[in-house]
Amino acid sequence: MAKGMRIRKDDQVVVIGGKDAGKTGRVVRTEPKKDRVYVEHLNMVKRHERARSQADLKNPQAGGIVEKEGPIHVSNVMLLDPKDNKPTRVGVRRDKGGQRERFAKRSGASF
Repeated sequence: MAKGMRIRKDDQVVVIGGKDAGKTGRVVRTEPKKDRVYVEHLNMVKRHERARSQADLKNPQAGGIVEKEGPIHVSNVMLLDPKDNKPTRVGVRRDKGGQRERFAKRSGASF
């Protein structure tokens, strides 16, 4: 059985591979079944969209060519360490109450 993704929505990440390598951003959405994450303002793709409702048809901004975030494979991003804002691997441990918590392997700080 595969492990779940250790990156969640609203995490700060740095891209380590692909055309946006070295850039940082906030995770907007995750797709665990496909091992993909969507990072704010990174891997922008253009899509042609149609105006859907009558209200949209009156709005000239509705429809047309829209830019939005594209998916990035989870292996191409790393979480940023909360202490020094550098990329780190993620571990999972139990706290004193027995709850699971994610922590930065680089510094030991929890997320």
